[in-house]
Amino acid sequence: MKSKDFTNNLKGMSVEELTDELTAAKKELFNLRFQNATNQLDNTSRIKEVRRNIARIQTVLNETQRAQA
Repeated sequence: MKSKDFTNNLKGMSVEELTDELTAAKKELFNLRFQNATNQLDNTSRIKEVRRNIARIQTVLNETQRAQA
């Protein structure tokens, strides 16, 4: 999924959905790092992609929370 599509999709989510998405992305990042440490990871660029997605989710989450306050 392209970053603009991903960001637009995130902006349509509620705070609870964003929090769930953030938790899932952090778990995925942990698993990817674990696989990388044990030399089981084939696509190492996925780590970078997930890290950026986490940053995007946190940005949209902060924007939504500030708009509500």
